[in-house]
Amino acid sequence: MARDEQLKERYEAVVQKLADRFAEGDTGAMDLDSIIYLIGIQELGQLDKTFKKDEKMNLMHIAICRLLEPFGYYQYDYDDPDGWPHYKVLEALPPLKAGEQQILMKDAIVQYFLEKGLIS
Repeated sequence: MARDEQLKERYEAVVQKLADRFAEGDTGAMDLDSIIYLIGIQELGQLDKTFKKDEKMNLMHIAICRLLEPFGYYQYDYDDPDGWPHYKVLEALPPLKAGEQQILMKDAIVQYFLEKGLIS
C-alpha cells in the first residue's frame, strides 16, 4: 500500500474514533482544528475544565508542539506552575503551502495515535 493511502486510511480511523467519542459518530464535526484542540486538552490533562478563548489557542499550540516534537521541530521544556507544558523550538518549520501543512499535521496526528496505541 502506498504511504499516501496508508496515511489517508489511518487518518480516517482517527477521525472516526474521535467522532464516535465526541460527536455522536459525525465525522464532519471532526476537522483538523478540532482534533488538534482535543489533543491539546489531552496533553494538558485538565479534562474537566472549561477554557477561555485565549486558553483554547494555547491548547492548540501545546498540541502542535507535541505533535511536531517527534519530527524534531520542538522539544518539551517544562510545565509551568499551573501545569501547562512549554516547549522550545529546535528547528523552524520550513515554508509550506496550505496543503503541505495539512499533510504534515495529519501525519503527525496519525503518529500520535499510533504511539498512544489508539489505532493500528
